[in-house]
Formats: sequence, structure tokens, C-alpha cells
Amino acid sequence: MGAMPIRIIQHPLAQHYLTHLRDETTSHALFRTLARKLSVLLALEATHGLKTTLRKIKTPLEEIQSPVLDEELVIIPILRSGLGMLEPIVDLFPKISVGYIGLERDEATAVASSYYRKLPDLKGKTVLLVDPMLATGGSAQRALDDIYKLGAAKVILLCIVAAPEGVALVEKAFPAVQIYTASVDRQLNASKYIMPGVGDFGDRLYGTS
Repeated sequence: MGAMPIRIIQHPLAQHYLTHLRDETTSHALFRTLARKLSVLLALEATHGLKTTLRKIKTPLEEIQSPVLDEELVIIPILRSGLGMLEPIVDLFPKISVGYIGLERDEATAVASSYYRKLPDLKGKTVLLVDPMLATGGSAQRALDDIYKLGAAKVILLCIVAAPEGVALVEKAFPAVQIYTASVDRQLNASKYIMPGVGDFGDRLYGTS
């Protein structure tokens, strides 16, 4: 089976939000707001195919069969920057379970090392893995390896911005993963940052730059 084609969200509002996320003059507070809004658009597009089942309900006027979600969802942000995408997606799916994977990139080698993992039961479930910057793909690869070993049925990777190198790595290692992003940027620079990118997502999110 070949790699699932990456989905780039071309909605004008998504691209508008992304432009302001890229802008170095955007304040930390506005950056957080825009990240939340763009996360909602990504999540809505990525979950378009969720299964539903019909349930009998009564409106004030009559009884009908109406669709409700029938898929067990888990969202897993890669810490720390993934937390900026967590809350708005949880608000969309109130019954969603939440797990956490903490990965830290060595600035010298760009290799991700794990420092925290707390996950619910993943067996047979659909997982939304959120990682704002898919750069080298190393962090996503490590997280996906853990998630699939724990029996997830399907994984959807949500990124604000991706680099071609990271996309290629994930598609090669995990061809069944569906990737949704607002942009596949030009390349990584020598320091493994996405160009043109948005800078350090975590620093801009939390004001630690």
C-alpha cells in the first residue's frame, strides 16, 4: 500500500491565520489565538470521515432517527508545543480521551528524546496526533511507533506547518498515517528549522523566546 496523500488545508481562512502565525510581529497572545483557530479548521477537515450511527430522538415536534458519532477518539499532543492545539480540539469532541507524549529535540543533533508518556487505552481507536511543526519528522516517528505498538486502529497527524523532509519520513515509515497541514513549506535549514516556517512554535506560543 502506498503512502496516503498529504492533505493541505486550502481554506482561505486557514491560510489567513497561517500568514499571521508566520508574521514575526504577531504577539504571543494573538499567536495562541490563531493557533487554536487553525487547529479547529484542521480537525474539522481531518475528521470529515468519522463514522456515525443513527439514534432515535424526539424533537419538540416528532420522533426521528438522527446521526451521532460512533468512533472512539483519542487526541495526543506532542509536548510542549502540541498543547497549543489540544484545547480547541477537545472542545469539538467532548468524549475524546487525551494522552500525552513528551519529546525534546537535542539542538546539536536534532534527535528527539522521550521524557514523558501518559496514554489511555489505544487499542482499536482512532488517534489524532497533534504536532504543530513536522520538521525532520523524528518526533512524529517516535510517537507513531509508540501509538501503533499500543494497537491504534487509525492515526491522523495534524500539523500547522510541515517540511518536505518530515513528510517523506513519516510517509515512508507509516504509509497508513493521514497527514493534515496548512502548508508544506520549502525546506529545513541547517539548524533543522522549517523555512519559511513560523519560528520556534513553543517559544512563540508561550513567550519564552
